[in-house]
Amino acid sequence: MNSNLIEQLKWRYAVKKFDNQKKISEVDWRTLEESLILTPSSYGLQPWKFLVVQDPGVRKQLTPHSWNQTQVEDCSHFVVMAARVELDDAYLEYFFDEMARIRNVPKETFAGYQKMIASDLKQGPRSKMIQEWATRQVYIALGNLMTCAAVLKIDTCPMEGIAPPKYDEILKLTGTQYRTAVACAVGYRSKEDKYSEAKKVRFGREKLIQTI
Repeated sequence: MNSNLIEQLKWRYAVKKFDNQKKISEVDWRTLEESLILTPSSYGLQPWKFLVVQDPGVRKQLTPHSWNQTQVEDCSHFVVMAARVELDDAYLEYFFDEMARIRNVPKETFAGYQKMIASDLKQGPRSKMIQEWATRQVYIALGNLMTCAAVLKIDTCPMEGIAPPKYDEILKLTGTQYRTAVACAVGYRSKEDKYSEAKKVRFGREKLIQTI
């Protein structure tokens, strides 16, 4: 096994108390933002938006709707991950316009692919659960962010203990194409966090992995 990667994954844990005086460097943060951008998604559709909440006043408003967890205000960077509620024609057209531009080929090249996506996500059964489908994609981004942060020895805490409708109000997502799905606090652990030395509890390989 790659011992460096495994050691960083063992080092990572869901930080309960961040050092509010220690901030992520601009270079490292841009790297983590790029990791979010490069996250894979179904069909490559990227049905998400990542809100990096740095305004202390806004974070203070979010805290009561986060079970009063201190990570919201104490972390270096607080990321709210929102999922799209629908895939309208405008969004799909933008996606294929970008694909044609970036790959420098006629948009018509992707006509079959566009039709396949439409038959699945616009006309098929999944068209009735786009927000749920998009939320699953968001969790891929969450995992990617936490792993990349661990490689850089930057701490994270995924946060589902939030009230999405209240987050939507405060972050002005209400009435848009996006809804809050999950959040992630990013920064550096405090020396006072007693959980930093706790042993990781994971089931064994024989319990979780089956080769067929």
